[in-house]
Amino acid sequence: MIANIPIPDRAVPEPGAIVHVRQRLYLVEQVVTPPNAGDATLVRLSCVDDDAQGQALDVLWEHELDAEIRGGENWQRLAERSFDPAKRFAAYLNTLRWNCVTSTDPKLLQSPFRAGIKLDPYQLEPLRKALRLPRVNLFIADDVGLGKTIEAGLIARELLLRKKVREILVSCPPSMLLDNVSRGTADSFAKLETLLTPCKELA
Repeated sequence: MIANIPIPDRAVPEPGAIVHVRQRLYLVEQVVTPPNAGDATLVRLSCVDDDAQGQALDVLWEHELDAEIRGGENWQRLAERSFDPAKRFAAYLNTLRWNCVTSTDPKLLQSPFRAGIKLDPYQLEPLRKALRLPRVNLFIADDVGLGKTIEAGLIARELLLRKKVREILVSCPPSMLLDNVSRGTADSFAKLETLLTPCKELA
């Protein structure tokens, strides 16, 4: 027998309201009334953050830990704080501009500056070609030792930074994967969860 979990007494937002859920801001598009007394309210949301605009999310409002309705009092509380120093605000503004531009301009790259390793100029060429493709479908066939793993890692990191992919599957022999992980190559580009699965199980 499953015990009933009490639902917190929390105000439910109305359609059109701005709410803060799971570290993001959302617009409330629809509120579905619970079918039974004591059930949670289904709220359909649409993200308004710059890097995920329009992304849909359905939540059971009363069960969300950090759910908060943003109203006029929230902005008033922000206004009570003093202004940031000019240099700090300028740095923040320049960061926003740089991120926004590089997310849409294929000529401006992000991953080389976040790789944390020394790169050779020729290793940027596959990345440049990949960003010009409408759908990234690239075959890298350099000679041994020229850094094919680094080139592939730059492309993967760039796609993750631009929010064009959410997950990446790496298919290779376990020995090759363990060798790159031991050298820290994978950690130079992103935090990767390593899953070793025998090929016969994937067939």
